[in-house]
Amino acid sequence: MIRNIQAMIPGVATSDGAGVKLRRSLGGQQQVRLDPFLMLDEFSSNDPNDYVAGFPAHPHRGFETVTYMLEGHMLHEDHLGNQGHLKTGGVQWMTAGRGIIHSEMPQQVSGAMRGFQLWINLPAKEKMKAAAYQDIQVEDIPKVVLVNGGVVKVIAGAYENNGVIVQGPIQGITTTPLFLDVQLAPHAEFEHRIPKELNAFAYVYEGELRIGSPLQEASKQAAIVLGSGDDFKAKAGAQGAQFIILAALPLHEPIVQYGPFVMNTRAEIEQAIDDYQNNRFVIS
Repeated sequence: MIRNIQAMIPGVATSDGAGVKLRRSLGGQQQVRLDPFLMLDEFSSNDPNDYVAGFPAHPHRGFETVTYMLEGHMLHEDHLGNQGHLKTGGVQWMTAGRGIIHSEMPQQVSGAMRGFQLWINLPAKEKMKAAAYQDIQVEDIPKVVLVNGGVVKVIAGAYENNGVIVQGPIQGITTTPLFLDVQLAPHAEFEHRIPKELNAFAYVYEGELRIGSPLQEASKQAAIVLGSGDDFKAKAGAQGAQFIILAALPLHEPIVQYGPFVMNTRAEIEQAIDDYQNNRFVIS
């Protein structure tokens, strides 16, 4: 069964960190989520005034953050001593778990800064596990060249190409996330199986794309929520298309969010605030 477009959530202009301009689709309002996805931001600018202030040190608890750089250079540092240079094509996959304090600061004062940040919820049993960090360089992300001249970058999960299964560097996560970055040639078609038990959405950041059967135009710079089914089908427009596909197992658990803390109950949020204010993130 082919997945058709169920909803389109446009990215709304906002800012975060110390004033970084971005577009937020999922998470723009707290109830506008797609379990287990909490938030999706796209940042894109050639003006350093839009990004140079970066994201100074701030805390997280209870979920995972994924930063994917299309263009640019940022430095990640956290209270656990991790340091990673996030450069064009690279990915930072961070599990906040019971608590982490980190910063993401631009390492450039001119040129383009472009990419995505995604928040993925953790199940209740894993929200207080130890924080972890993975710095994935562009050369560690498999690229599959399609017969029509397109390219699929496999960041998480797997992509099957002519009977060969290509695994991304991110594996072993409870929600079994799929994260593909797809570039299609003009008028090219694309198909990928997405198991029916996963929630899924796409985000078109260049060109034009139609999705489903019958094909329906997908809005650019919007979270394109996909309906039930087990097959994703799309076709690029005259200028080709570039888009990301994300899918994961829903958790079906209550969500209570207070800024950078995402837990299951109000009491757990109050505990997170108290732990942060009393420096327990640093010693945990």
